[in-house]
Amino acid sequence: MTLTIGARLDQATQGLPAPLAVVDLDAVDANATDLVRRAGGTPIRVASKSVRVRAVLQRVLARQGFAGVMAYSLREALWLVSQGVDDVLMGYPTVDTDALDKLAADPAAVAAVTLMVDDPAQVDLAARSATAHGVTVRLCLDVDASLRVKLGPLAAHLGVRRSPVHTPADAGTLAAAIAERPGVDVVGVMFYEAQVAGLPDTSAAVRAVKRLSIADLASRRAAVVAAVEAAVGHPLELVNSGGSGSVASSAADPAVTEVTAGSGLFVPTLFDAYRSFTPRPAAFFGLDVVRIPGPGFATAFGGGYIASGPSTKSRQPRPVWPGGLALTSREGAGEVQTPLRLSGGTDLRIGDRVWFRHAKSGEVMERFESVHLVRGAEIEATVPTYRGEGHTFG
Repeated sequence: MTLTIGARLDQATQGLPAPLAVVDLDAVDANATDLVRRAGGTPIRVASKSVRVRAVLQRVLARQGFAGVMAYSLREALWLVSQGVDDVLMGYPTVDTDALDKLAADPAAVAAVTLMVDDPAQVDLAARSATAHGVTVRLCLDVDASLRVKLGPLAAHLGVRRSPVHTPADAGTLAAAIAERPGVDVVGVMFYEAQVAGLPDTSAAVRAVKRLSIADLASRRAAVVAAVEAAVGHPLELVNSGGSGSVASSAADPAVTEVTAGSGLFVPTLFDAYRSFTPRPAAFFGLDVVRIPGPGFATAFGGGYIASGPSTKSRQPRPVWPGGLALTSREGAGEVQTPLRLSGGTDLRIGDRVWFRHAKSGEVMERFESVHLVRGAEIEATVPTYRGEGHTFG
């Protein structure tokens, strides 16, 4: 008899104290295979913020089709290099001057790390550290990939608020200014189309925005690349784009040399409504029932792991096993206790384990020092998270 995911996790973690985090390796492998299929031969860079477990990053990077890490903190990037990662693209700018000095003083890091910039002030900080150590650091321009739509006198910005660099002229101007600075060299450009990669396919309007965005970027990316290459006087090494929800459309653009994905490995609840891939949830956390406050209710210990972003119901964790459970509207997922409403004949007793999924991917790993890697109904390994290795990078 095939066990449900909850029964497998119960069996694998029997006797272990909760709260605890698990990753289903079979699901991770299937998700990784699907990402590679959708990328169609374009290398996939792993977004570390969506994993935050070094052992899992290493497992994924060992698979064919994956190459390099996109880090979210320069201190994280330096640590990853010290652990053997030789290709790290920063996903965000940094103003951490101490970390910049450490980067410039480390030949291995200088060769491996590419900084993200979208403003001359960020470039100045990087150039100051680089020239002080007599090295040249690698830079990537973060190009705003949002969709800008004009409706008569009104203009709509559809996407996240990231870079001020949007047009080919914007990118060319910044690249030209960088080309005049010693100690820095532009080697790539990045486009993160959040309105395509980060929005589930929940309505016809969302799908229309995605189609318009893909069409806009199909022409704008190539023009940006041409403008930057003309300004710096050499071909770019990398043109990064996409996210787990837009791997296929990003990889289809001939200008793109690599795509980024991370959430598609664990598939949190915010990714359940995507049509571009079949979600296979891979990351869970378990809580134990510690009281029965009344008929139709059970209360678990812990669980207030709320995802970042707008404070809506979608950011709360979701109980997934046993079935028939829901958070209460009054308390939700609590700081030290999470009351659950029981329905559909579900019965819980003191000591029973309830399995949840987080709304976002690697973010939940910040709450645990270790994670159990489960294969089938057995723990294959227990490994530290970033936090368990003594690191919290923000």
